[in-house]
Amino acid sequence: MSAAGTATRTQRAPVGTPPAGSLPRLLAGVSEDGGRVSVTRHFSVHGGLPLTGARRSWGRREHPPLIEETHRAGLRGRGGAAFPLARKLLAVAAARGPAVVVANGTEGEPASEKDAMLMELAPHLVLDGLVAAAEALGAREALIATCELDEDATDSMALAVEERDAAGIAPHHAPSLRVVTAPGHYVAGQETALVSYLDGGPALPTFTPPLPFERGVGRRPTLVSNVETLAHLALVARHGAGWFRALGTPASTGSTLVTLAGPVARPGVYEIALGSSLESLARAAGGTTREVRGALIGGYAGAFVPAESLRGLALSDEHLAAHGGRMGSGVVALLSSDCCPVAETARVARWMAEQSSGQCGPCVNGLDALAGEIEAVARGRATDGRLEQLSATVARRGACGHPDGVVSLVGSALEAFPSAFAHHARGGPCDRCASVPELPLPAGRVASPRSRTRRARR
Repeated sequence: MSAAGTATRTQRAPVGTPPAGSLPRLLAGVSEDGGRVSVTRHFSVHGGLPLTGARRSWGRREHPPLIEETHRAGLRGRGGAAFPLARKLLAVAAARGPAVVVANGTEGEPASEKDAMLMELAPHLVLDGLVAAAEALGAREALIATCELDEDATDSMALAVEERDAAGIAPHHAPSLRVVTAPGHYVAGQETALVSYLDGGPALPTFTPPLPFERGVGRRPTLVSNVETLAHLALVARHGAGWFRALGTPASTGSTLVTLAGPVARPGVYEIALGSSLESLARAAGGTTREVRGALIGGYAGAFVPAESLRGLALSDEHLAAHGGRMGSGVVALLSSDCCPVAETARVARWMAEQSSGQCGPCVNGLDALAGEIEAVARGRATDGRLEQLSATVARRGACGHPDGVVSLVGSALEAFPSAFAHHARGGPCDRCASVPELPLPAGRVASPRSRTRRARR
């Protein structure tokens, strides 16, 4: 790969621009053996990050140039909700008071490895995006929140901050950078839960409003953005909206990181253009090694898709919507014909119920009952219509989105594997129920959020 510039104290823009329609983007500079990209290597590959200027240099009615470019790029969040980043930036820019920017790398999704991998191997691209967002908002404080379970990612981000300090790489208006570890339970990465934790409280979702853009860390306007999203922002700042949109679809622009799991020769994290076919992703991973029964797409708040719908399936929100799915946290978990989808759904639903923050009825009572009913189906002791009734009771009634995610998972399983659920309801466990589980869950027990009251490590 040819060099695109060098790092200097003044942070020059790159000498050359990589081909717009090519990959890799986020993973450019990462060696074949997965070696970490040092600060020197990073700037030799990507070039310096263009200065965005201090927020106070713009008039009250002006939009920062980087925010305008982000809007034109169509960059959406890569943490699960796919919210337009420009709208988040504008909301924080319009709020009163000095802003704070938080890179969210907590990744509580057990099936996803993309954020941890990105922070471990390409930490400086994350920091570039964090600094660019902070400069656009005039923020003097920027935090990198990592998961306490991902020690390699945490260490890599801390080392990256040290490398920049030692090299004197800091624009004039650069914010202070600090790495903070957060608990490893599922809901800790929800942005209000993370803000609560960073303020010294428990990592539990809070009832809103106000939202973080209005009053977040230290009661200041706060941008909370996924680490992959910020890495993309660093590329938009360098190369512009047109370059970014050269990959992807008109509605789902750019590239994205996907964690591919299941019966493929080389499971792992891949960078793809949004709108790529699932078949092309499987080929890049060396092809499937066993017959595929279906796939879980989007993570444990995502949706199952049966095998007959996978041929020709494109990986973008607009294409997945026809199957009740979305890209979500970038998980594509293939299920082999050796597994039982009912048993897999029951395992995940029970774990998700245990990860409830316990702050409202739909979580405390509804998710436990829903998981219990799926377990009853798996044992052949189902009550007719009970799953559908519980799902309708839980949906859209939670204080946060956690209950809705579980309902999506369960509902899609019923639609994707109707014969398997019907068989279990009539005859109990099948011969595949005892197979080794295929959907990943934490190897060690992750404590319930309700038991976690640790303070943020400063």
